[in-house]
Amino acid sequence: MDIGLHYWTYSHPSDPARIPATIAKAAGIADEAGFHRFTVMDHYFQMEHRGTADEPMLEGYTTLGYVAARTERLTLGLLVTGVMYRYPGLLAKIVTTLDVLSGGRAFLGIGASWYEREQRALGVPVVPMGERYERLEESLQICKQMWSDNDGPFVGRHYQLAETLCVPAPASAPHPPIMVGGGGEKKTLLLVARYADACNLFASSPEDVAHKLDVLRGHCEAEGRDYDAIAKTAVYVNPVLDDPEACLTAAERYAELGITELQFMPDRDPSVFAEELAEKVAPRLARIG
Repeated sequence: MDIGLHYWTYSHPSDPARIPATIAKAAGIADEAGFHRFTVMDHYFQMEHRGTADEPMLEGYTTLGYVAARTERLTLGLLVTGVMYRYPGLLAKIVTTLDVLSGGRAFLGIGASWYEREQRALGVPVVPMGERYERLEESLQICKQMWSDNDGPFVGRHYQLAETLCVPAPASAPHPPIMVGGGGEKKTLLLVARYADACNLFASSPEDVAHKLDVLRGHCEAEGRDYDAIAKTAVYVNPVLDDPEACLTAAERYAELGITELQFMPDRDPSVFAEELAEKVAPRLARIG
């Protein structure tokens, strides 16, 4: 099973001047240890269920450019891009830029946006949930068109592009992999079936993940999509280093369900977390699946 390091907090260390060095050190450890993926959040305020809004928070794609310059193998992306934060044509160019500069290591992780406090605070339009999903689907269509040979117009309900030109093309072929994050059964997993190369669920329990994957399988059957062509990933939500054995036991069950990658969230200094994860968990996790 693959490992992802999800860098969700910039509050460690407490000195903001050390944030760049800590990011570089944690990413470097993950790169050297053979972790598959390095992700950051697409938030501008810290999530209130994880901390306080005034904790340090960096813009995601800028951070990934910094990480790309200091690593060689890690796959890089946001977990996940909020659809309301960037016009989709510009988003396709941003991800393309990261992919080109990293040598084909970018992916597009995307979701429907939800954190209304930061949106209202920063002047981002807050729209009903139904419209967010409409915009998410159009954004997926636009990105796929911009990463194709079709540079003609796109006309949707929410977005109209006169040209979908994207030069240079991404380094990844045929394009950076697309991951749709979330477990919403009516719409999110349907969009996974229609457009995504990977899903990203919360590993809350094997039973919950099994149910979500059954729903995804049903959407794939309805859409004529090969279920097995979609990579299944999940965020491990429990403290891993406090109980590695419990994590490894759970990982075996997730692997039986088809999960091929777990992402882990540091609960301490991220560089220390990455080092301990590489030492205590990664070698054994690599033998699962």
